[in-house]
Amino acid sequence: MKVKPIRTGADHEAALLEIQRLWRAKEGTTEGDRLDVLLTLVDAYEDAHFPIDLPDPIQAIKFRLEQQGLDYKALIGVIGTRTRVYEVMRGDRPLTLRMIRRLHERFEIPAEVLIRPTGKRSRGKAA
Repeated sequence: MKVKPIRTGADHEAALLEIQRLWRAKEGTTEGDRLDVLLTLVDAYEDAHFPIDLPDPIQAIKFRLEQQGLDYKALIGVIGTRTRVYEVMRGDRPLTLRMIRRLHERFEIPAEVLIRPTGKRSRGKAA
């Protein structure tokens, strides 16, 4: 397969098959270099054609807690008091900039995820 831009679904499929064939290529070899280039091309094509929306902030927090085997108690002091944690996690209170900074620092949740509006706040307007 000749390395070329990926413009169509067929190009994408061909590149994926070639990546599969080259998967165990050693770094620094001709095949390894070809694999690196194909991975970059496929990544760019998929970013453009199959974008993934950022998650809801509350869902992202819940997911990170689950990943780390923690519960809402881990948020006390990061978000605020126990009551404040439950208000935020229920969607009754928005995250403040201070909460976002602390969540980002403590749990390494990307700030661009945390600054998005939560699903509950946007639903509340439709009633």
